[in-house]
Amino acid sequence: MGESVSGVGVLDKAVGILCLLEAGPQSLQDLAGATSLPRATAHRLATALERHRLVGRDETGRFVLGPALVRLGRAAGGRIGHSLVDAAGPVLTELRDRTGESAQLYVRSGDTRVCLVSLESPHSLRTIVALGAALPMDKGSAAKVLAGRAEVLQRGWAQSVEERERGVASVSAPVLVDGQVIAAVSVSGPIERTTRQPGRLYSSAVIAAARAVEAALAEPPATRNPTLR
Repeated sequence: MGESVSGVGVLDKAVGILCLLEAGPQSLQDLAGATSLPRATAHRLATALERHRLVGRDETGRFVLGPALVRLGRAAGGRIGHSLVDAAGPVLTELRDRTGESAQLYVRSGDTRVCLVSLESPHSLRTIVALGAALPMDKGSAAKVLAGRAEVLQRGWAQSVEERERGVASVSAPVLVDGQVIAAVSVSGPIERTTRQPGRLYSSAVIAAARAVEAALAEPPATRNPTLR
């Protein structure tokens, strides 16, 4: 990995691993190869970071950025941390209550999408997405939105039916800042309630929620009171 930047070699190596994971999920072989660390050393550092929840695992077992970074990002007050989560929280609460289904907020991180807000449906049968979960960008309505697909942006929403998980459907809408997609607002639930055409039920609600998040981001924090129209 070259000379130490901080003078504390193990810290520089650990940060190097986090920087690699910023681009997306990495296998242990990927980490060892990119950092030029012995495989055992890369594994020891990655699993140590995992114990601190700075690193997690995706559905295939690859290493990804962990949920503790979401909390740290909020504390730092970054654009995709504190302000976005604070703006979206009340909106997603109302979206969850209005639809009766689980609501999430995702942002893109390399070739994954990371869940920054997750509110569960009150129903016993519901979709559960862990806060900080890193999910693939090739499946799901939020992935379609965050990929910036032209047809999705033109329509204003995307839906998915059993793409990532059997028996689950979702609808998502983009949150835009200066014309760029910075996040996706989503509603998800079991097909027995959402049907196989969930967009018919929830597209208006998720679009309204996305616009409410945008409006909240444009306001000073002290005056925010976002609501769905």
